[in-house]
Amino acid sequence: MKNFGTLVTCMALACMVSACTSSSGDSSGSSSTLVEDATYGGNQAGLGDDTQVTMGQDGALMVGDPYAEQNESLNYQGPEALRENNTIYFNYDSETIQDQYVGVMQAHAQYLRDNPDARIIIEGHTDERGTPEYNIALGERRARSVARYMQNLGVDVNQLSIVSYGEEKPAEVGHSEAFWSKNRRAVINY
Repeated sequence: MKNFGTLVTCMALACMVSACTSSSGDSSGSSSTLVEDATYGGNQAGLGDDTQVTMGQDGALMVGDPYAEQNESLNYQGPEALRENNTIYFNYDSETIQDQYVGVMQAHAQYLRDNPDARIIIEGHTDERGTPEYNIALGERRARSVARYMQNLGVDVNQLSIVSYGEEKPAEVGHSEAFWSKNRRAVINY
């Protein structure tokens, strides 16, 4: 019976090891995986459910845009054009960036990488529900989620500042979901 326990332990270890390794049939040397739970390698990335994350040959993580065709029209020339599309909206009580905003964030990140002297302030906002303290904290988590995403896209941390206004600066004043959904946001300001 003692040998049976050892055998079961060895089999369990073998299964764990084989589950940790994978081969991708891709001869280019890169592998990719879908981020399904808003984490990658235990680090919360604030990514949506279907965001494509690819590991290049050098081991760097690259975040792909599953909506690339939709975002081809987002060809920004500078901060003036970027200001027109600078808001990321969030679901209720969430700081997870939705897939539809990946292209917007990639455009801002590209501009910041190309212009290392440029700086942004990321404002976190919430709707009126919740206590003021909770909303300040949620607004900060939303701003940090955007900043973390920008860093994952190669933006220097020194180019990013965050501030949380919580419920104090609503985009729309009203007491229904139509208004609240416009207030749950992060705004990128140059």
